[in-house]
Amino acid sequence: MRAFAQAGEKELHVGYSPIPSAQIVPAALRAFQQVMPNVHVRLHDWSNEEIVAGLRDGRLQLAFCVPPLRRGAFRDLRFEELIRERVRVAVPPNHRLAQRRSVSLADAAQEPFVGLTRENSPYYYTYLAAVFAPAKNKPRVIEEHDSMLGVISAIEAGTGVGLAVESIGYSFGNRVKLLRLTPEPKPISFGIAARKGRLSPATEKFWQCAKESTASIRVFSKK
Repeated sequence: MRAFAQAGEKELHVGYSPIPSAQIVPAALRAFQQVMPNVHVRLHDWSNEEIVAGLRDGRLQLAFCVPPLRRGAFRDLRFEELIRERVRVAVPPNHRLAQRRSVSLADAAQEPFVGLTRENSPYYYTYLAAVFAPAKNKPRVIEEHDSMLGVISAIEAGTGVGLAVESIGYSFGNRVKLLRLTPEPKPISFGIAARKGRLSPATEKFWQCAKESTASIRVFSKK
């Protein structure tokens, strides 16, 4: 255990979801490397479910993730919200709805949906059901992909539409059009998590760097 603890100070394993953390992770890494240049950070691009499992079994020291909708699911983990992401429906740029600023849940539900694989990302389907709970008709997922890159690529190709957070614009530009849903779903909380208990100095420092760099991004975005 002592050898593992010493190794942990030389290397941090951090899980992340690429889309909502596209701006946060680079900023946090830059800040951390400036204060602890001898600690190597290994990033793991995993699904939200894999990230939570990795925190619990010790494969990850930290993670950028979305807390589960089920109350109490993070009881054994330490979580701090960094940002809240607005949920939108993404459509191809040439889609018949693309000229609108918003679309109703009823209209969106009539479109074929592209989503994440149910096996790897059950959270996606839990959230999809919650978003469309007020609508009489429910969306039909016709194609699944194991990453948001695959989902966005399929939407761009015209396969269907899908749920996405606003920050995909940072990663994918104008490849898809984002429309506001009415009624608008509650924003998704996105933050940093670790196992409860005392963190190592390097892990605690990375946590603080993530908080401070996110605050700087927020200030910049308001200007």
